[in-house]
Amino acid sequence: MNGLERCLNSLNRQSIDKVPVVPQGFLFAIETSEFRMSEVVHNPENMAKALMQCWEQYDYDGIVIDFDDATLAEACGASVIFRDIEPAMVDESKPVITNWSDLDKLRLPDPNKSGRLPVWLETTRILSEQLGREVMIMGRADQGPFTLASLLRGTQNFMMDLMTEDPQPVHELIDYCTEAFTRFAKAQKDAGAHFTSMGDALAGPNLISPDLYRTFAWKPECTAVRAIQDYGIPFSLHICGNTTAIIDEMLQTESKVLEIDWQVDLAEVIRKAHGQTIIMGNINPSHPIVTGTREEVYKETIKLLQQTKGKGIWLSTGCAIGRNTPPENFEAFIRAGRDFPITT
Repeated sequence: MNGLERCLNSLNRQSIDKVPVVPQGFLFAIETSEFRMSEVVHNPENMAKALMQCWEQYDYDGIVIDFDDATLAEACGASVIFRDIEPAMVDESKPVITNWSDLDKLRLPDPNKSGRLPVWLETTRILSEQLGREVMIMGRADQGPFTLASLLRGTQNFMMDLMTEDPQPVHELIDYCTEAFTRFAKAQKDAGAHFTSMGDALAGPNLISPDLYRTFAWKPECTAVRAIQDYGIPFSLHICGNTTAIIDEMLQTESKVLEIDWQVDLAEVIRKAHGQTIIMGNINPSHPIVTGTREEVYKETIKLLQQTKGKGIWLSTGCAIGRNTPPENFEAFIRAGRDFPITT
């Protein structure tokens, strides 16, 4: 069974020979290639080559295409700071929305023309053409509606808006972001991705309360998930941090896959999912992945899988694997997934 078959069989609740392993490894892939971040951020051929080389070396089941958290915001008009070895970031000292009258100036980006969105899509096309029958290609669609709105307004400003402003313009901005995100996610399918996904990091309980999540973030996520999956591509939702307090709502989005961070009880989420959602996660990407030994990585990964019996899970880390991850630790993580026996 190859990686694509393994992921699709798992999604469809059919038999699999091994636990699907889908690392969030774009930073590690770039670090282990001959390229620097500055050499891939505008170059789809280089990014595809880095991701392909990492997959060829370590042999896992899914490639997650990601560049940074700034691309969709950039396409919507945000200023971006580009760095040599670290991912690009939005310059929040220059918000797109300085006052609510600026909403009238917003124009929806064209995924095939605006900013660096075409770079992401061309990376997807290259990988789909070369590996699309062997490995699952997850073309991320960058930031979800709530987080994208935060980046366009400036996170500090936006957090204050949630507490002090008339909610109507806040919802209008989030609605715009929902449509911008949805268009990009659909374009990932058109480019050949088997899956697409959102990161809505700023919507998590580490930053806003569960009540604010339900008021401002959850419904736009549901809207996006429904529109994208109706378009014919399975969807994955990722929110950073300890999402235990909102995990029921995340499941109710009906996203085919949920990516959960390391602070969440994986076995409990799988129990709540009732086999209706694949749970992707959730080894701590700091310790043991970066700071532990290869033996600790292997042991902790096996321990995690034992909680699930290898069912309803795609093995991954709780968030992106750091570029400073020791290669022997990454190898031990993949090997543990391969060694773990599937039980009936």
